[in-house]
Amino acid sequence: MSDIDTAVVDSLKVLDPERPIREADIAPLHSAATMLCLGPRREAMRRREFITLAAAGIAGWALHVRAQEAVRRVAVIMVTGETDPLGRSRLNGFLQGFAALGWNEGRNVLIDVRWAGGNDTRMREIAAEIVALKPDLIVANGTPTVAALKRATSSIPVVFVGINEPVAQGFIASMSHPGGNITGFTQVDFSVVGKSVEMLKAMAPGLTHIGLMYNPQTYGFYDTYLEKFQSEARWSVELMRAAVHLPADIDVVVGNVASRPDGGLVVLSDAFNLINQATIRAALERYRLPHIVPWREYVVGGGLMSYGPDVVDVFRRAADYADRILKGASPAELPAQAPTKYGLVINLKTAKTLGLTVPSNLIALADEVIE
Repeated sequence: MSDIDTAVVDSLKVLDPERPIREADIAPLHSAATMLCLGPRREAMRRREFITLAAAGIAGWALHVRAQEAVRRVAVIMVTGETDPLGRSRLNGFLQGFAALGWNEGRNVLIDVRWAGGNDTRMREIAAEIVALKPDLIVANGTPTVAALKRATSSIPVVFVGINEPVAQGFIASMSHPGGNITGFTQVDFSVVGKSVEMLKAMAPGLTHIGLMYNPQTYGFYDTYLEKFQSEARWSVELMRAAVHLPADIDVVVGNVASRPDGGLVVLSDAFNLINQATIRAALERYRLPHIVPWREYVVGGGLMSYGPDVVDVFRRAADYADRILKGASPAELPAQAPTKYGLVINLKTAKTLGLTVPSNLIALADEVIE
């Protein structure tokens, strides 16, 4: 390594001791150092003085270049509370995927994470606060959040994560061509809910009625799903609306489903149910009701069965869209996408406790069987 290259490396280490020095960093600065020695007085300059001057010039030049590297600002709005394990794992999925694409907190991006704690009003408040800060990009989890962002801004790019029926809710024009400033990744659709009903019926063939639990205030499109299922009459079972608005409703609703023999419950994917898993678990255990939920972790903790997408993977995939938008892509041209990974989890111990014998064909379909 030449004296000039040594001076370049020493200057860069002073500027940023933690950054690895690559050959690509040295080459252009070597040229700059060489230029510094061209002039009428170069013959009179001693070698050491030249190197010192070159290093000073390089330092100033490099500082100028670094100053031109814009630090981008990204806001992330999470529907759960900050201490919620599911919420943390999903956020980590996004952050890990984002970092793998070269976005490092404090170096080239500042990430502002807000937690709504499942409160619809708080989601809307956070959305307004974030828009006022004018970040380069917003990653939004939670239907009320996206609805508020849709009203609040038409210019800040928004990547939604885990939103159901974005076209029906008016967030985007179509899945293939979202239009506007919003695109992202969905969570469940009509077919997923149908499969959940089918799997619960397979687990407990004797069921005569099944309740679909959801909050119609924020997930009203589930009413449309229920009406379609009822009109199709594809199963020899009565499907009923198990609407919940407040945590206190959960025990009452589960009790109503259990009040008639041979009842079961499909807990649908929505923010209310996600936040109130503990209350749902207590009610299901109290009434010993066969059930299926959308969260694997719930079944690991003692639930009967779960079916749904790998939401951590969905958050990880959202990092790719965030990266592409920050590099100039338009949300309007990035197709909204559905999950690609789904999983069925069955807890045999819980099935035995409920007096159920798990069919071998259902076990064969399971991605995970807990014994």
